[in-house]
Parts: sequence; structure tokens; C-alpha cells
Amino acid sequence: QVQLVESGGGSVQAGGSLRLSCAQFGYSTYCMGWFRQAPGKEREGVAIIDSNARTIYADSVKGRFTISKDNAKNTLYLQMNSLKPEDTAMYYCAADYRLGCVFAPRGYNYWGQGTQVIVSS
Repeated sequence: QVQLVESGGGSVQAGGSLRLSCAQFGYSTYCMGWFRQAPGKEREGVAIIDSNARTIYADSVKGRFTISKDNAKNTLYLQMNSLKPEDTAMYYCAADYRLGCVFAPRGYNYWGQGTQVIVSS
């Protein structure tokens, strides 16, 4: 089994930064990622990373967000810079064992409880 625990959300002004963390407990997984869901919208991919540290980013966050993983600490990170009001959402950490990582929520069986990010203008 896999358990994921996020932290690091909060409220910031536009242009500010936040770093999200996701501690993974249990078995290691091949794919991990960050997804977000704004009120009234579907959950969408933000960034994913596989065990070879290959990454994929949503176009809307490229150049502003960085996903990384500390394997020694079994922790996933999302560094978010130059935040915009449209980044406001609940952010979820996700993981799965499949070898081919997909950039969609349907590709992940394990989810954290979410951490709220609010960006004010």
C-alpha cells in the first residue's frame, strides 16, 4: 500500500512562491505527480515525474513550476514561483506503479488528501 501526505499550501500574493511537499509511505512507485482542481473545474495535471526523473509539465506552469523528488526522503516536491491567481486550486499528490506514466488523473491509483493554494491579485 501507498500513503501520500501533502503539506506546504497556503495563501500568497501574485508573483509569490510556495513549495509543496508530498511524503510517501509504503512501497515506492514508478510515477508520481501533482494535480490540481479549482472550484467547478475538473482535476488537471500540473507536473509528473518518473523514477528516471523524466518530467512533464502543463503548458500553463512551464518555466514557473519545478517538480522534483528526493528518493532518500521518499518525498515529492513542487516548487511554484511567479504564482498567478489562476493557480488557485486544491493541489493533490498522486502516485502509481505503472511503467508508462500518464499525464491524467485516471493514471493514478494513490492520492493524498490535498493542500489548498490561494493566490490573490
